[in-house]
Amino acid sequence: MISVRSSQERGYAEHGWLKSYHSFSFADYHDPRHMGFGPLRVINEDWIDPGMGFGTHGHRDMEIITYVLEGEIAHKDSMGNGSVIRPGDVQRMSAGTGVMHSEFNASQQNSAHLLQIWIMPDRGGIAPSYEEKNFSREDKLGRLKLVASPDAEDGAVKIHQDARLYVGLFDGEQQASLNLAKGRLAYVHVARGELTVNGVALKTGDAVKLQEEELLSIEQGKQAEVLVFDLPV
Repeated sequence: MISVRSSQERGYAEHGWLKSYHSFSFADYHDPRHMGFGPLRVINEDWIDPGMGFGTHGHRDMEIITYVLEGEIAHKDSMGNGSVIRPGDVQRMSAGTGVMHSEFNASQQNSAHLLQIWIMPDRGGIAPSYEEKNFSREDKLGRLKLVASPDAEDGAVKIHQDARLYVGLFDGEQQASLNLAKGRLAYVHVARGELTVNGVALKTGDAVKLQEEELLSIEQGKQAEVLVFDLPV
């Protein structure tokens, strides 16, 4: 079964310096039909004005992944980490028993465009931790590159959940497929461009949920960047 979540159906919030689309219920946006998908709880697409951002705030018992599409994000946290996240970087912060952090647009001239992803961990109360890795354009070109997984295989960042995140860039005749084990879910989010998933045409911001499907197939990309989540029920 395949169901489409179109870009225009997402929740939207504007706070002057921040514009954000919510794929799932978040903050003031609440839709009981879209509370998450398996352990995938949040995909927020944010545009942050130059020099602005989220002041120090706390999280706990959540796997938080930041994926920058344009610009750069300055991160600081109570574990002592401080870095600037740029396109190609995948940042994972396991909030566990509790962590404080801040995120700001590191540029005073240009906007930042990113996806913030929350995945519920497979257990609570773990020690907070942080990880960051870079994946080049070549890593993702015409294929689904594993960037987050529970076993950190193939150079992926480690998350505390039986979930896997793949990222790919597709254009023209490039195509890729992913076998889905019985009982697994898949969620596909088109970050930009256009492509088809199992024959369903999608544009920037669109997503599809796959349930009881054995194969996920991506083709007919037009300057597309896509995130694919392989998830437990």
